[in-house]
Amino acid sequence: MRKLGKWHGKIKWTGRRLFWLLGFALLGAVVSPRAFASPQIPGAAPGRPIALVGGTIHKVGGPAITGGTLVFEKGRVTAVGRRVKVPAKAKRIELRGRHVYPGLINAYGQLGLVEISAVRATVDYRETGRLNPNVKAEVAFNPDSELIPVTRSGGVLVALSAPTGGIISGTSALMQLDGWSWEEMTVKAPVGMHVRWPRMPAPLAWPAKPPGGSGDPLEPLERCLADARAYQKAREAAADEHPVDLRWEALLPVLAGQLPLIVAADRVGQIQTAVAFAQCHGVKLILLGGYDAPLCADLQRREVPVIVRSTHRLPLRRDDPYDAAYTLPQRLRAAGVPFCIASRNTYNARNLAFEAAMAAAYGLPRQEALKAITLYPARILGSPTARGAWRRARTPRCL
Repeated sequence: MRKLGKWHGKIKWTGRRLFWLLGFALLGAVVSPRAFASPQIPGAAPGRPIALVGGTIHKVGGPAITGGTLVFEKGRVTAVGRRVKVPAKAKRIELRGRHVYPGLINAYGQLGLVEISAVRATVDYRETGRLNPNVKAEVAFNPDSELIPVTRSGGVLVALSAPTGGIISGTSALMQLDGWSWEEMTVKAPVGMHVRWPRMPAPLAWPAKPPGGSGDPLEPLERCLADARAYQKAREAAADEHPVDLRWEALLPVLAGQLPLIVAADRVGQIQTAVAFAQCHGVKLILLGGYDAPLCADLQRREVPVIVRSTHRLPLRRDDPYDAAYTLPQRLRAAGVPFCIASRNTYNARNLAFEAAMAAAYGLPRQEALKAITLYPARILGSPTARGAWRRARTPRCL
């Protein structure tokens, strides 16, 4: 009996210990997701002006200011220079020996639309079907993506999040990489209608109408725009008799010249037929990729901007120079073609500064390299009036 009592006490003591261990484990399971699942906490807006004093300030519109002062309030820069009067209530941050750069803008990627490419549940950058003009990237944007703080750590504060897949992929959105929700993080939406251009030979004459007829790779796109125009006319004639179709509604700003087509095209044939197509239909055009754009001299006259989709890439053809991608920004600059630089690798968009640095190492002036990831993408993606060619009449010329 004594032995049984002894074992009974040990079992009772062990059971209590297991009970407490299980309790702590359950408490940790409940608390840890709330404590660690969301490491990025959006910053609160400062209640007073902030003054960065004594650092080297790199402006996109002029030479660097050594020992300068930068003051900003409510998210906007209010003063910059060497002799700046700091407001009395401003918070001073001493930056002697440090450098201040403007926030970088990544002009293309799927940030917020994909987390782990091998996990289907986290991939939301494409829809089924070939024609999806009604897709909106900002609605699918995940503000809690773990890739956002990683990208922000490289100085990228604004990024274009774009859908892909099919012929017409949908509209992209310019997102700031700090906020609680996609509504709060959206800077501008829509930015452009994304189109994947098929491979095709260059037209023999210039300007040329894109090929037509059966077997034409552009036939689905031509038919889509024609249906959108027919829908527009029907709605204008009798809106009550024709229900709203979100696909064609999304294309109306394109037809009106308010929203550009962002066309993924690298080869000469793709670029020339894309420009001819845009001229034909009177729509705005932005080239994404533009590997062969320096070979298309007419781009400069038409002021068609190019988003260089990464300088960290291999040559397109086996007989191309090894540094063709590195020198592309400088060759575009020499040809007078508006351009900016993007990092197409969503997982390493934090390397955007190194993409521009590679272009600077291969001929692009350092000041231009900085503009290529700050000022120029802001102009191309956010200021349509900066494109003189976009202000021309929008009447179709070859329909």
